[in-house]
Amino acid sequence: MGCFFSKKSKRKPEKEQAETTTDEEAPKQYSWDKREKVDPKDYMLTGLKDETVGRLPGTLSGQQFAIQDCENCNIYVFDHSATITIDDCTNCRLFLGPVKGSVFFRDCKDCKCVVACQQFRTRDCKKMEVFLSCATQPIIESSSGMRFGCFQYYYPELAFQFKDASLSIFNNNWSNIHDFTPVSGETNWSLLPEDTAVQDCVPLPDTDGFKAVRVSTEASRSIVPITSGQRRKNSDESCLFVFFAGDYTTANARKLTDEMVGKGFILVQTKEVSMRPEDANRVFHQNAEDYTSLIEKGPVVALEFNGEGAVEACRSMASDVFSSAKVYVSENKASACRDVDNFFNFADMQMGI
Repeated sequence: MGCFFSKKSKRKPEKEQAETTTDEEAPKQYSWDKREKVDPKDYMLTGLKDETVGRLPGTLSGQQFAIQDCENCNIYVFDHSATITIDDCTNCRLFLGPVKGSVFFRDCKDCKCVVACQQFRTRDCKKMEVFLSCATQPIIESSSGMRFGCFQYYYPELAFQFKDASLSIFNNNWSNIHDFTPVSGETNWSLLPEDTAVQDCVPLPDTDGFKAVRVSTEASRSIVPITSGQRRKNSDESCLFVFFAGDYTTANARKLTDEMVGKGFILVQTKEVSMRPEDANRVFHQNAEDYTSLIEKGPVVALEFNGEGAVEACRSMASDVFSSAKVYVSENKASACRDVDNFFNFADMQMGI
């Protein structure tokens, strides 16, 4: 009768067993384990007074940011972010770089700011001046003494930050304010005078760290085209000029704007929007078939110029300067008004404005 313990042991050698145990106990590595640890303090400014502070390009990279309980400060956020909240700030000057989501001011007063964002909202705020680029309709709630102007700012990284924040420089509803809590007989908001200088409201940074950003508030260098918005038009003649998607669409729109403004015409509004073939009939009417294939290539950029002779000047630019680009330009003064209404009403509907 054989002995049970005489069978060959299946136990692994100690060395091999140790190696196996070590392998089994090694923690699994996930992609998020390798991310750099985030310190919340890097993404907020709190309880400051009489200081010049902010963040340089590349320091936020799309994170959320918060500003609260600051008094008499100059605050510069020279980077793109996800959202920014500003609470209980008094007598501050702020620049807020492109924000992919919302900018929300709460319980702030006597503040002046330059802001670019997808959504803009204030609640319980008083006496603010805002140079704004906003992709949707700005909203004020329980706020008074609010004044708005068109975003006007430049530094070398700003154009790329707009793209990183998924914002178009051509979609700016800065003057189309919705007052969520209107008061009968009172006006809670108005437009800043056209000659208001941005740097008189939000001074250029003068500390060594921020000077390196190379900021300019010159109108001709602004990343966002400066539009007159809902201000009263100087003339009853406007013209619609549309660039179709291509390698140089943005550059062409900028060049056209520089040329037309240089000739004394006013840029009223701009839009960048995608269109479907069936949308062409509504906007381009009898010429719709000529543009169907073009609108399938990507978003179009449209501009409205105002002033006596605007149609003739635009058509001349189209033939002399942009002859190699496919564009749509109003044919005459009589049809131009209809063109402008048709396109921008369509664009606002598409964007939910």
